[in-house]
Amino acid sequence: MKSLHLVKTSTGATWAFRVMRDLVQMGEDVHVAMPVDGILVQQYKDAGIVIHELNYSMKSAFSTISKIREVVDEVKPDIIHSHFVLTTLLMRMALRKRNIARVFEVPGPLHLEHAIYQNADLWTAQKKRDFWIPTCQWSMDKYKACGIDDSRLFLTYYGGDLVDREYQKGVLRNELGLTDKDIIVGMVAYMYAPKKYLGEKRGLKGHEDLIDAVAMIQDKYPNMHLVFIGGPWVGAEKYEQEVIAYGKEKVRNVHFLGTRRNVPDLYQDFDMVVHPSHSENLGGAAESLMLAVPTIASNVGGFPDIVIPGKTGYLSEPFNPMSIAKAIEKVIANPAEAKQMAEYGKAYLHDLLNAKKTSKDVYDFYRLIKERFDENNTR
Repeated sequence: MKSLHLVKTSTGATWAFRVMRDLVQMGEDVHVAMPVDGILVQQYKDAGIVIHELNYSMKSAFSTISKIREVVDEVKPDIIHSHFVLTTLLMRMALRKRNIARVFEVPGPLHLEHAIYQNADLWTAQKKRDFWIPTCQWSMDKYKACGIDDSRLFLTYYGGDLVDREYQKGVLRNELGLTDKDIIVGMVAYMYAPKKYLGEKRGLKGHEDLIDAVAMIQDKYPNMHLVFIGGPWVGAEKYEQEVIAYGKEKVRNVHFLGTRRNVPDLYQDFDMVVHPSHSENLGGAAESLMLAVPTIASNVGGFPDIVIPGKTGYLSEPFNPMSIAKAIEKVIANPAEAKQMAEYGKAYLHDLLNAKKTSKDVYDFYRLIKERFDENNTR
């Protein structure tokens, strides 16, 4: 089956790349329409994915819509697979009169938490042509509550590759000059600037909340170090500098490492990792648990699907530094228990989030979607 994927970045979104890579390995003819200025372009080429240059912009919606139509006419796909809200809305506007099966693999619940974006998703969808692949239970339940029929919904997750690999320990501690007696609290995430028009005062990933949490308890643990891995998302360079300044003002032992290519190796030296997001799908919690790193995550979105209190990790309340601080202290007080839960989390996710399984789910969904699309459009 020939699929055309719509992706708005060639810098991040490796979860979308893995789906495409695995589909190629299963014999699919896979094309992607995306910008070609990012670091992942060569990986797409090496995986056998056919790239079509396309930059997505609502400000230049007419030219983007025209380009989408050109690519669709050139590729002639059996199914179009969009991975972002932006690409989905532009796709639907471009192809409103085109009789092609379309599926939106929902990367997270954020747009469903805001009425204007939720309604844009629901109102632009055509009953006989549009389908969804929610990637957490929260999103699945939300679409059902909005009246979307089960026949148009297919639940799976964005899978990872980390489970069965071995990574090097000691890299981070050597780089920072730390010993095994030092406590490393880590966070791995790009920095997304607050969206003022949504009323956000802090970044989506909660960097400032974690800074506040560590500041609250640092006097009790003078050997505690806070390590941030991840640079600014596109356009958030000024916000990154604000976070760095805030972190250095509030926390004595804080390290900002920027974007790194050896993240799994760096994870090995974390005593714990915190994912304090205000809205999230599975996010970095999937990565940290698949690496058996003690994990703390906000009780939002898809995190509770995999971070299960007392079994795989710890949940804290969003926007609540005190709640995060209490969870950090639990890990410090019970390191063996925290590690045991993380190991259980790794085993739990071994099949649930294995990229080969989740990509096979998508492969199977394509067949079901095409079957239902054909039924809908021959009546």
